[in-house]
Amino acid sequence: MHHVILGAGPAGVIAAETIRKHAPQDTITLVGDEKEAPYSRMAIPYLLMGNIGESGTWLRKGLNHFANLHVQLVQARAISLDATARQVKLDNGQTLSFDRLLIATGSSPIRPPIPGVDCAGVHHCWTLADARKIMDLAVPGARVLQLGAGFIGCIILEALAARKVELTVVEMGDRMVPRMMGPTAGGMIRDWCEAKGVTVHTSTKVEAIETSTPLRVRLSNGAHVPADLVIIAAGVKPNIGFLQSSAVTCLQGVLTDARMQTNVPGIYAAGDCAEAFDKLSQKTIVSAIQPNAADQARVAALNMVGQAAQLKGVTQINVLDTLGLISSSFGNWEGVSGGQSVELTDKTSGNHLSLQFAEDQLVGCNSVGWTEHVGVMRGLVEGQVRLGPWKDVLLQDPTQLTQAYLACSQGQSAWSGADDTRRR
Repeated sequence: MHHVILGAGPAGVIAAETIRKHAPQDTITLVGDEKEAPYSRMAIPYLLMGNIGESGTWLRKGLNHFANLHVQLVQARAISLDATARQVKLDNGQTLSFDRLLIATGSSPIRPPIPGVDCAGVHHCWTLADARKIMDLAVPGARVLQLGAGFIGCIILEALAARKVELTVVEMGDRMVPRMMGPTAGGMIRDWCEAKGVTVHTSTKVEAIETSTPLRVRLSNGAHVPADLVIIAAGVKPNIGFLQSSAVTCLQGVLTDARMQTNVPGIYAAGDCAEAFDKLSQKTIVSAIQPNAADQARVAALNMVGQAAQLKGVTQINVLDTLGLISSSFGNWEGVSGGQSVELTDKTSGNHLSLQFAEDQLVGCNSVGWTEHVGVMRGLVEGQVRLGPWKDVLLQDPTQLTQAYLACSQGQSAWSGADDTRRR
C-alpha cells in the first residue's frame, strides 16, 4: 500500500507518523514544497523574537527522524490530481501513483491587489524565507507598517514589538481581530496596543505603497506613513487550486466527511485546506488552527490504514496574547438567531466577558483579561453542556462560569455515558 501525503506541515507529519505506527510495512511519501526540514509556521514569531533558532521551528528535532520512519521526503508542489488514475503530478516533473492520498497542502497568505505590493521591502510573514528577510529589516528603530490586525497579524505584532521597531498597524475592519472579537473586545485590544506604543488605524485601507527610500504608504484616511518594511498579514486561503480539474469536491476547502474522506474513496484531507462539519454551527467550515490539523490528520491516517475513526468535531477556539493582554474566542461568539447574550465589561481593570446562548447551552463567548475562565468556556461550548437554571444565573452574573460548569458538566457526562451504553 502506497500512501502519498501532500503537505509537510503539522497535519502531514502527524499523518505520516500515524500511518507508520499502524502500517509498518506500507510505503509513505511525504511531499513538501519548501527546502527546509518540516517546520511549524506558528513558531516563526518566536524566531523573530530571538527566543529560538531556526532549528527550534522544526516539527521533529532529530535529523534522521523521517529516514528512521522510512518516510520518503520529496521537495515539490502538487500541480494536478487525476483521481481516476490515482496519480498526482508534481512541479518537479514527477508523477506519483498512490493507493491512498492525503491532501494536507495547508494555506497561503493573501496578497491584496494594492499598487506597489510587489516592490522590495514588502513581505509576508509565512515562511522561514520570509522570516529571514524580516529579521534583516526589522532592526530596533526601524519603521514597520503591518497590513492586517487579525489573529495571525496580532501574533506577528507581538514579535515585531519585541524587536523594538516603530510599528504602525492598519486594519480595514472597525476593530482589531474582527473575525475573533466583538466591538468592545476588539476596541479594548486596540487601546491596549496603543498604550504600548503601537499606532493603530482601524476602518482604514492601504491604498498604495509608493516605491521610494523609505517606502511611503498611502492610507484611505489620508495619512502617509514612511516605512522601512511593510508586512502583509491580510489573511490566508486554502491551497486547493491544483484540484480545480479533479473529481474532488471543494467549497471553501476540500470537503470531507467525519472520517476526513473526500467524495472520492481513498482520498482524504486534513489541516488548513480541509473543510469539515462543525457540530456547533451545523455547517462545514475551514478552521485553520493547529489543534484541528492534528486531530484531522490522525483521523484521516487511521482510516487510510483501515481503522475506523471519526472526527469528534471542529474546534473553534482562539486564545491570543497581544503584548501581554490575553483574549479568547470560542464557538459562535457573534451569537445565534433567537439566542440570548450577556456582556460584562470593566475597562479600568481591562476585563471583558461576552456569553452567547442558544436555549440553555453556551454556544460562544469572548473574553479579554479573564484568563481563569478560558478552560471552562471551552468545556461548556465544545461539550454542549445543558445549563438548565444555571443559564439564568449566568445571564445575571457571567463570572459564575466555573460554578455553572462544575454543577452541570459532571452529572451530564454521567448521563451521556449511560445513553451511549444504551445505544450500543
